Amino acid sequence: MGSSDFTDKLVAGILANDTTALGKAITLVESTKHEHQKIAAQIIEACLIQKTDTIRIGITGVPGVGKSTFIENFGKMLTSLDKKVAVLTIDPTSSLSKGSILGDKTRMQELVKDPNAFIRPSPAGDSLGGVAKKTRESIVILEAAGYNVIIVETVGVGQSETAVSNMVDFFLLLKLAGAGDELQGIKRGIMEMADAVAINKADGENMKQVKLAESELKRALHLFPAKENGWATEVTSCSALKNIGLDTIWSIIQKFVNQTKASGHFAASRKQQNKSWLIQHIDHHLKTDFYQNPKIKPLLIEIEEKVVNGHLSPFKAAEELLEIYRNG
Repeated sequence: MGSSDFTDKLVAGILANDTTALGKAITLVESTKHEHQKIAAQIIEACLIQKTDTIRIGITGVPGVGKSTFIENFGKMLTSLDKKVAVLTIDPTSSLSKGSILGDKTRMQELVKDPNAFIRPSPAGDSLGGVAKKTRESIVILEAAGYNVIIVETVGVGQSETAVSNMVDFFLLLKLAGAGDELQGIKRGIMEMADAVAINKADGENMKQVKLAESELKRALHLFPAKENGWATEVTSCSALKNIGLDTIWSIIQKFVNQTKASGHFAASRKQQNKSWLIQHIDHHLKTDFYQNPKIKPLLIEIEEKVVNGHLSPFKAAEELLEIYRNG
């Protein structure tokens, strides 16, 4: 079978929501092999022309906040409302162990079995940029397959939040009451990115602390500048374990979508995401091309050694390498 026949067959499988075709397509997207990247690019082009009405939700929170339980029960609630849910994970920390946190499939076991849900762990990448690029492409493929709620979970804390906020429509921050992270532990920047903050594990004896944390957060958010899209960040509480308050969070998301679509900010944000995707793609390819350059590769070790030993400044070393790269 020729490569164009193979690509056409995969695209037809994606549009028919064949999970085998979906898995193959995302594996091609994740591959670093040149021939796989060429096929992946053709698949993305074919999927991008499919006009779909979707909502992309980013979810973050410190480890232990209950993201897995939240996503599993929130996802199950959405599939019960006839939504098709896809879950992707951005996990820059996995590059340290060369394995994905979701790889063992021990998380979200109920949602994995749901025929209207698709869960995909992120690949262990060498850089957050690479993982984020592949996540964007996976979103396009999944939307073409008919998944209308895409959840992007960030496992790492730090840069990954910014990467996720640049590829989703709505950003949800999960927090715990009394964990000392009401305003500390979570960077101010992440608070500013959030469209809603939900205090999880709001059940039993924890309720007093939850209510206190809610009022503190509401006060703190008043000090933040207004968002460009006119949306005021909402604060709520939930118990993912006991399925309390998940419907409220979905109502907040629907309200956000209706408000930003009416004002034109939803479409403008998607356009900005595409621009960001373009720049990121160029950055990623330039970096890969530089390090794979046959003249650069053998020189790099030698020049790195000179820099490490103080025989050459990093600035001069970079200039020398870039000069060789530019001159082909």
